[in-house]
Amino acid sequence: MREFMPTVEVSRGLGAPAPLNYRLDPLIDKLHFLPWGSAEPVTFASSLARNYTDGLIILHRGDVVYERYFGALQEDGQHAAMSVTKSFTGLLAAVLVAEGKLDDTRQVAGYVPELKDSAFGDATVRQLMDMTTGLQYSENYADPNAEVWQYSAAGSPWPKPAGYTGPVGYFEYLAGVQKQGEHGEAFGYKTVNSDALGWVISRVTGKSVAELLSEKIWRRIGMEQSAYYQVDELGIPFAGGGLSAGLRDMARFGELVRNQGRWQNEQILPAAAIEDIQRGGSKEAFARAGFDKLEGWSYRNMWWITHNRNGAFAARGVHGQTIYIDPAAEMVLVRFASHPVAANGANDPLSLPAYQAVADHLISLEKP
Repeated sequence: MREFMPTVEVSRGLGAPAPLNYRLDPLIDKLHFLPWGSAEPVTFASSLARNYTDGLIILHRGDVVYERYFGALQEDGQHAAMSVTKSFTGLLAAVLVAEGKLDDTRQVAGYVPELKDSAFGDATVRQLMDMTTGLQYSENYADPNAEVWQYSAAGSPWPKPAGYTGPVGYFEYLAGVQKQGEHGEAFGYKTVNSDALGWVISRVTGKSVAELLSEKIWRRIGMEQSAYYQVDELGIPFAGGGLSAGLRDMARFGELVRNQGRWQNEQILPAAAIEDIQRGGSKEAFARAGFDKLEGWSYRNMWWITHNRNGAFAARGVHGQTIYIDPAAEMVLVRFASHPVAANGANDPLSLPAYQAVADHLISLEKP
C-alpha cells in the first residue's frame, strides 16, 4: 500500500522483537467442516484457496500452531488490514474511557466543536463507538453514487481534479455529514464513524491514532515490524481502514487482547477496556442492520461480537481480513486475504465455520 499511497509510521521502537514459540499442528489442515448452506464437507486446507487467503496464523495459548503464506504475501511482508483498522480505533477509545480520559456519555461536539453542525454533533461518544449514529451515508461500494465515493475523493492524497469543489481531507468531509434517523436506534456500519472517533481521540490526547497506537501497543509488546497508516493530503491517518501490518504482529496484538491487555506478565492495557468489548453491544440494534448471516451478533467498540458458546469476537475487514479471538479455545486466528467481493458475506459461509472447526479441535486437545 505504501507504494501507492502516502503513509505515516506506527513505530515499533528499537527493542528486539518478542519471540514466538512454535508447536505447529499438522492436523489443522486435515480438519473437515461443513460450510453454511452446503451438504459437502471441505478440509481447512482447501478452504484457504477458495477464500483467496494471502496469509493465516493461529495461536493457541500464545504458541503458533499454524502459519501459512500464499500469493504475494511473505512472512516479512505487510498487508492492508482494511476495516480491521476500525477495531484498533475502537480499542484505543475504550482504553481512554477505562483510563478516565474520555467520557463516552458526552456529546461528540463537546470534544470536537468543528462537528457541532454535522450529524455527529449531538451523538454521544458511545453511539459513535458502537456505530448507532443516524447518518445520511451509504457504504454500498457497488453504487457509484454512494457517499463512500465522495468520502474517498475527499480523503484522497492525490491532487484533486480540475473543477473539484468538494471537501479536502477526511475531517472537512465529516463536518458536512448530515443526519438521517435518530441516534441510538440501530447499528449502521459506516466508516465515517471510525474517522470521527479518530478525531475525538486525537483531540483528547493531542496525538494522531498512529502515534497513540505506537505509544500504547506497538512499542510495548515487541512487534517485528513497524506498521503504517495511509493518510489524506493533510497527513491525517485513515482511522477507518488505512492500517497495514505484518501477520505475526497482528497475532501478537490479538494475543494481547485475548489476555485482557496483559503481555508477558505486564498489564499493557486496562482489562476493563477488553471486558467492555467482550460484553458486546445491543443485539436489537445490531439486528436492525440486516446482517442476516450474523444472527445474534452485536457490535461494541468497533468489534464484532458473535455471542456464540465460546464467546468469540473479531475485528473484520473487507475482502476477508480478520482477527478472530476465541476465549474458550484460547485461540487467536489472523487472516489476510484478497477476496474479489468487497463484502464479508461472500466469505463468511466458508470462513466462520472453518474458524469454529479449529476452535473445536484446539478445545478437544485439552480432553484426556
